[in-house]
Amino acid sequence: MTTINTSQPILSALQAARPDEAERLCHAALKQDSRNADVLFLLALAQQQQHRLEQAVETYARLAGMFPDSALHWGNYATALREVGRQDEAVVAYRAALRLAPDDALQWINLGLLQLQQLDYMAARESLLRAVGLDPTSAIACINAARACSACRDYRAEALIQPWREWGQLNDSLLFELADLHLVQGDAGTAQILLEQLLQRTPAHHQARLLLAAVYERVNRLADADTLLDRITSQSTAADPPTMLEIAHQQAVLALRRSKPAEARDILARSGPRHQLDYAHYFVNADACDKLGDLPAALASLQTAHALQMDELKAVVPYRFEPDAPVLPAAVGKVSRAEYLDWPGYSAPDADHSPIFIVGFPRSGTTLLEQMLDAHPGMQSMDERPFFNILADQLSDFGAEIPRDLGKLSQRDCDELRKGYLQLVCSKIPRRWDARLVDKNPLNMLWLPMIHRLFPEAKFILALRHPCDVLVSNYMQNFRSSVLALACSSIERLASAYVTAMECWLHHVEVFQPNLLVSRYEDLVADPAAHSGRIAQFLGVADASPMLNFHQHARDKGYIATPSYSQVIQPVNRKGLNRWLRYRDALQPALPILKPMLDHWGYSTD
Repeated sequence: MTTINTSQPILSALQAARPDEAERLCHAALKQDSRNADVLFLLALAQQQQHRLEQAVETYARLAGMFPDSALHWGNYATALREVGRQDEAVVAYRAALRLAPDDALQWINLGLLQLQQLDYMAARESLLRAVGLDPTSAIACINAARACSACRDYRAEALIQPWREWGQLNDSLLFELADLHLVQGDAGTAQILLEQLLQRTPAHHQARLLLAAVYERVNRLADADTLLDRITSQSTAADPPTMLEIAHQQAVLALRRSKPAEARDILARSGPRHQLDYAHYFVNADACDKLGDLPAALASLQTAHALQMDELKAVVPYRFEPDAPVLPAAVGKVSRAEYLDWPGYSAPDADHSPIFIVGFPRSGTTLLEQMLDAHPGMQSMDERPFFNILADQLSDFGAEIPRDLGKLSQRDCDELRKGYLQLVCSKIPRRWDARLVDKNPLNMLWLPMIHRLFPEAKFILALRHPCDVLVSNYMQNFRSSVLALACSSIERLASAYVTAMECWLHHVEVFQPNLLVSRYEDLVADPAAHSGRIAQFLGVADASPMLNFHQHARDKGYIATPSYSQVIQPVNRKGLNRWLRYRDALQPALPILKPMLDHWGYSTD
């Protein structure tokens, strides 16, 4: 180890931003002791400050070679390799550091950050979750673990960022990442608070301004979004190409929101995609082309969008592309009537104290039904939440397979699962205990066995719509869910997913015979007052009139975390009826697949 007299002048030179002088002093000291670890480390810092990164890498490599049992030196070497872009070598060096210090949370964080750079999200998730396990209070570990989980469509992302208020002041980078994660997880309110806080602190943070503009669009504050975008474009220092591309994308979205599809398509044509895998660009363009009646262009844009989305998902969730991977994993297991009759009977909430479940294949009108019910003062919804997926994952951690092992659950198990469900609900909304809970998640139709085990008296509303209209609408959506995105990768695969979901639902309806109302979208559009009265009667609600004001109620709510967020703020209209007829030719390969469900529900393709 060097003496204080030797190291102090070097440190003073570095602190005074004189790295050349620090380097000269290091070389002089090393002539006296070539293996002095402290001086070698300071030499690497001096080289980095002079932007001679490759030389710094060589110095860190020298330290790691001289002291092969030092996790610190291997970690520094790995970080230097990462900085110069030698990522594969950096992984090897981080692994060496972790073999020596497997409980070093910082090294797991550094490895995870590198894996995120490499777009190896599954490996990054494991590394960063390991870091969180070692240091649960680390904001950088939790935020980046949530980022990796979010990329992997892992439900743990939301829980990882839940304690953000306990982390104290975050730097700008972490605060921005936290806001973005909250938006992705459907919490636009928190995202808005964090971004506005960041901009108060750092007004020139243009990425935060861009993201806040996107938040304002999602909560229907279109004029405020315009103001933010105009402010950025007026500042020439912010007009770098990536920023201008993002501004163009948001302006196109705003043009569509204002029913100006020609303007939106023109903006997108001038700007082009923002990056190589910008499938969102093509989804927005397809929407504009569809509204303009240019159906060949819409279909071509959708084909490109889905192909790019699949390229991303192959890297993120490769196991979903295995030959035997099911199109809808939750639809694989089924409970027979005989198995159900063997289930032990337990005490459970009655219908009035159970959630009202709105289910149906996506884009069948579930969000419209949810907003109608939420507009009634006696009911409270919570947007779309995958709570039963989460509960099933928790059970699988204990070796239980759903739905096969539902009959093995005890009274205590069911009570604890209901408690867990309620905790998830209360983490999302301030629960009004005088209102009945409305749980809308379309693919909860696949979780009927588990829902029935916990809430056997619950009432269900199945949203039904012409299957061909459902297919067209889904094919045009940019779904975040990997399951839905994969299901929509082609018209034929989407038709198979629809039939699979319906067959699973119909099988379990016959087994469990739930308290069920079928709500046809076509009937609702034809006579909203009569249909809302029918729903109210089914639910035991005396006055259905508040349901008819759902569009104003939805507008007042602000953020709605579903693709139809811009539609449910409008009164009921007929725009979504028979939309599929324009795409009849493109749907031809799907019609034979859909036929069993078309026949079952009485829908015609003539």
